[in-house]
Formats: sequence, C-alpha cells, structure tokens
Amino acid sequence: MTTSRSEVARSSRQAPTLVPDRDCPLCPRLVAFREANRAREPSWHNAPVPPFGDIKARLLIVGLAPGMQGANRTGRPFTGDYAGDLLYATLLEYGFAKGTYQARPDDGMKLVDCRIANAVHCVPPQNKPLPVEINTCRPFLVANLETMPNLRAIVALGRIAHDTVLKPLSLKASQAPFGHGAVHQAGRFKLYDSYHCSRYNTNTGVLTTDMFRSVFAKIRADLD
Repeated sequence: MTTSRSEVARSSRQAPTLVPDRDCPLCPRLVAFREANRAREPSWHNAPVPPFGDIKARLLIVGLAPGMQGANRTGRPFTGDYAGDLLYATLLEYGFAKGTYQARPDDGMKLVDCRIANAVHCVPPQNKPLPVEINTCRPFLVANLETMPNLRAIVALGRIAHDTVLKPLSLKASQAPFGHGAVHQAGRFKLYDSYHCSRYNTNTGVLTTDMFRSVFAKIRADLD
C-alpha cells in the first residue's frame, strides 16, 4: 500500500513522524535515484537520513539534503563530506558538540544542546531537490520542530532551508528575507541565516570560515 502526501501530513499532526520510512514512496524521482544507488553501492545507507542529536536541544540546524558521498553514504547528517568537516569543527569550537569528528557515524562524537535535520531527507540527483520534493518532505521537518520542547534557535543553512522553515514559523518571506548573518524573530524562536557550508561556497569565497563561525558565535552568546 502506498502512502499519500495528505496521509503523511495527517500522521505528522496526529503522532509526529520525525523521519520517512526507509522505503518512503512519496517522491518518485528520489525513489528511482535511491534504488539506483542501492544497486551500485549496496553497503551505503541509501535511505532517508534521520536527524542527529537530542530532541531536547535548544538549537536545531536545518540543512538542504543528504550529500551523495556524505550522509547518503554514512547515514548521519553532514558526515563524510566537506560540509561536515566545517560544520562539526565549528560546533565543537562553540560547545555544541563534544568528542572527535572522524567523518563516520561511529566516531563517538556527540552533539550538545544541538540537533541537525534536513529539509529533504533523501539524496537528490545533482544535490538539487525539486520544489515538489521539498514541499512533500516538509511535514517531517515540521514534526521535528513541534517535538522539540526546548527549541529556541534555528539555523538555516542556505536559502532553501531558510524558505522551508518560514511557513512552520508563520513568517512571510517579506518579513524575513534570507541573508547570511541575518537573525529573524519568530515568537519564542530566533531564525539565524547562514550560507550553506558546501565546498562550492567556500572555494568560491561566498562563505569563509570566519563568516560561518560568526553565526555560531552569535547563537552561543544568545543561548548563554
């Protein structure tokens, strides 16, 4: 039996589901890509990637989607690719993680008062989810937002993540335009914007390490 998008939305309201089923059928293009990846790399995760971190955390980081060589391979958000190298080094520096990041899910690193989720849970072709796929997966992100009792700060890594969280925060784009380093108030929450920590953005100078660190320095000061 297949599951309709409206059924997923209803189920997330009734009993929050924080991650799609391993064989989630809702996005045909992503299903086909997943099946091809499973055939090519059977030892990889190749499934929706669950959030990482404590549901009681005050900070939620929202990324775009799993990277092919990163979370799609390892099964943990931002683990195994360059974006994770920069993200986890920054989280360790500002006390949002402890241990040692070794780019694998069994490295023993723990998040501290922090949780990481993605706007889209499955890896998309060319790392570019379609608008319909973003909308289809949003109920799972909403469920995470609604299930975090102590949530105070949300970091959107990139414009798509930013746009994805506006609706559940009851913010209009005109009220909260995306901009690196911008902070938007949404009731008891603050939404912090950052350019995505991808290798492309850092290689082209769109995002520097200091620019990225400044976002988390601000969050650390606000939460403390």
